[in-house]
Amino acid sequence: MSHTFFSGSITALITPMNQDGSLDFPSFEKLVDWQIREGTSALCAVGTTGESPTLSHEEHHAVVERTIKVANGRVPVIAGAGSNSTSEATDLARYAEKAGASAVLVVAPYYNKPTQEGLYQHYMAIADAISIPVILYNIPGRSVVDISVETMARLAQHGNIIGVKDATANLLRPLQVRAAIEKPFNQLSGEDGTAVSFLAAGGSGCISVTSNVAPALCAAVQTAWQEGRPQDAIAIQDKLLPLHDALFCESNPAPVKYAASLLGLAGETCRLPLTPIGELSRQKVRNALVATGLLN
Repeated sequence: MSHTFFSGSITALITPMNQDGSLDFPSFEKLVDWQIREGTSALCAVGTTGESPTLSHEEHHAVVERTIKVANGRVPVIAGAGSNSTSEATDLARYAEKAGASAVLVVAPYYNKPTQEGLYQHYMAIADAISIPVILYNIPGRSVVDISVETMARLAQHGNIIGVKDATANLLRPLQVRAAIEKPFNQLSGEDGTAVSFLAAGGSGCISVTSNVAPALCAAVQTAWQEGRPQDAIAIQDKLLPLHDALFCESNPAPVKYAASLLGLAGETCRLPLTPIGELSRQKVRNALVATGLLN
């Protein structure tokens, strides 16, 4: 079966919360609509940036449903469906398919440290359970396990496993994956700072944290590259670099939620164990927004 590839600037959406920690759906719906109007090419709901670890299953489902409803077919919606329990990840993936998601993003199981064979079987079980595409999410910095190039090549033989979100920041990786996999494979950077370099290594886009607050600029980087204007892509990327850096000065998504609060998009509340960012970090985020021309 052939699946559409995802490309361009894809936002890993934050999940806005009220001060009491409950989900702020009015702000979320406005954010989703604004993202689409600013040129974001697809939306990724309830990934790590959406605080998936601390959302209940009901909330997780509700955020996916709301994203699909507001997007209303204007852009694809990729639903986070990761868990370190294969049966739980499968349930989330089935729910996302039923809700109308275009694909699921499935993070490598964290904490319980499966072997490569365990990773292979985990992803195969999920891909067998649904008919929408599965995008692998490789982020060794958070999950401790690294989906090897060999395992990816094995997984790519499944018709439903169409690509990877690569957050290794290792720019040899996309080249090695292309060399190892016979079919076209949808490679997306999971690191804002490597967005352009990743495209040059054969990637198709970036699943971005920064685009929560700078959607038009992040989209412009991707568009410039697609239109054969690499110098423009590099120039916009250079302009965005201080913001990329500032948004990772503390654990994501606390800095980007603070940035969103400065721009009036949503409150900065995160759920414990994430805490509001410290004073120095706040200055860093504010200065970066000013430097990027997003805040006066």
